[in-house]
Amino acid sequence: MAKRKKRYKKRGENPLIIVGRTIADHKSIYIILGVLLAFLIIGAVAIKYIADNYTITNIYVTGNTHYTNDEIIDMVITDGLSHNSMYLSMKYRDKSIEGVPFIEKMDVDIVSPDTVRINVYEKAVAGYIAYLGRYMYFDRDGIVVESSLEASDTVPQVMGLSFNYCIMHEKLPIENQDVFEEILDITQLLAKYQLGADRIFFDSEYNVYLYFDEIEVSLGTEEFIDEKIIQLQYILPELSGKKGILEMKDFDDDTKNITFEEKNQ
Repeated sequence: MAKRKKRYKKRGENPLIIVGRTIADHKSIYIILGVLLAFLIIGAVAIKYIADNYTITNIYVTGNTHYTNDEIIDMVITDGLSHNSMYLSMKYRDKSIEGVPFIEKMDVDIVSPDTVRINVYEKAVAGYIAYLGRYMYFDRDGIVVESSLEASDTVPQVMGLSFNYCIMHEKLPIENQDVFEEILDITQLLAKYQLGADRIFFDSEYNVYLYFDEIEVSLGTEEFIDEKIIQLQYILPELSGKKGILEMKDFDDDTKNITFEEKNQ
């Protein structure tokens, strides 16, 4: 016994000190574990609160014509986390969605914890032409803004224009560059009066022809083009199911001359 006491004295250690140190070490571990557990509990509560209160249930889409609402939503809500408005807010903060065909950009606004609004800014497409197996879409300045394997249902195909080449993001090399603004005016008028023309055709003198299924409409020059298209919204329903040529090239404020030559089915 005396020998053990001598060993303790030699090492400078006391059993009570050793026990106290062990207890202190265990207390530190318990404190650390307690803190970690508290953080886990707080984190779990926070996650549940966010999941319960920031789940998106309402999505509004504005400005889209080429894509449906569901297609736009699928482009923005790309994963499970995207159904949370807080996550979506951080994902698209000060950032627009770009690189989508026919769309300049898309912005995502968080209206409330459960509601978001997607603002779509589409490219100002005037029409499209067929070129080397693809459809090339151009704006009012004649600049090719998009290339696609799909024909559009919202703007008509433009035919009759003469050009030798077509390059993305460059103007179509058409002799009469004013024709592009005329095309955009026509497509906007058709959209305004809900007239779904299949094609716009220009002859060598730039006279305009519109095609609605089996109906060919001869509009002549761009003079009185607005008034002519306004009249179409009343005339075309009367020609449903028929085949022929609607002659409007002599229409003006004075004569209002319109004739229809029906062809055999």
